Amino acid sequence: MIFSTSASLFGKSQLQLNYYTNSCSKAEEIIKQQVFQLYNKHGNTAISWVRNLFHDCMVKSCDASLLLVNRGGVVSEQTAERSFGMRNFKYVNTIKEAVEQECPLTLGGPNIEMKTGRRDSKESYAMMVEEFIPNHNDSISLVLSSFQAIGVDIEATVALLGAHSVGRVHCKNIVHRLYPTVDETLNPSHAAYLKHRCPTPNPDPNAVQYVRNDLKTPMIIDNNYYKNILQHKGLLTVDEELATDPRTAPYVQKMADDNEYFRQQFSRAIVLLSENNPLIGDEGEIRKDCGYLNAN
Repeated sequence: MIFSTSASLFGKSQLQLNYYTNSCSKAEEIIKQQVFQLYNKHGNTAISWVRNLFHDCMVKSCDASLLLVNRGGVVSEQTAERSFGMRNFKYVNTIKEAVEQECPLTLGGPNIEMKTGRRDSKESYAMMVEEFIPNHNDSISLVLSSFQAIGVDIEATVALLGAHSVGRVHCKNIVHRLYPTVDETLNPSHAAYLKHRCPTPNPDPNAVQYVRNDLKTPMIIDNNYYKNILQHKGLLTVDEELATDPRTAPYVQKMADDNEYFRQQFSRAIVLLSENNPLIGDEGEIRKDCGYLNAN
């Protein structure tokens, strides 16, 4: 399990491992404890944070711009179409408050070995979300290009898509593969299950209609995702293409065969993603409240 690192949890100059050893030695342990407590109480929080990390880091910088809410002229990235279904932002403040009690205005890092020391954006990039975040059903070529643009190689991109082993996909993002005719690349028996979960081509946008990515271990990031897509049970177009494209298929097979290899590559990929253009030094600010810019 990983914690989607909010830049609001960080502070000063260059990114480095164990950044807060001297200024707040217990910070990372406190965050780890909070993450486990929240995971045990609300299991989907960890899944949400994986997606939050991806959305924040893909759009210009890992700088917590995603956490900003609508207020004072700020248009939140959370309102973008690509952000549909994102949730559990409130728990970032729960964790922040726990660290504040130990080290006021310091705050620290995640529970995997990721460098800390980020600062927070002074603006939201809501108008850029559609440009930087691949669509749910973009081609594998476009997805690879998007990740390579921020320094994530093909092997790491295949590993990052393994995050699809947890969480869920809303029916509105898969019905085009089911209606009016079923996508011929879908496993027929799985397609029948999907139509049961998504019984209409026009899902109610206000209803929570969804399908779990992985029916076997839906709350664990593991290599079942790769086993599923090799059986043509991927929910999104990109899942199917990942398993069949010659650039990615060898990695898919290797990750399906070796969960430890997948975990190593997933960890490497998360680190690459988390270090995309961070704000450091005197850039940005350290927000007092994760969702709001500091008052001047």
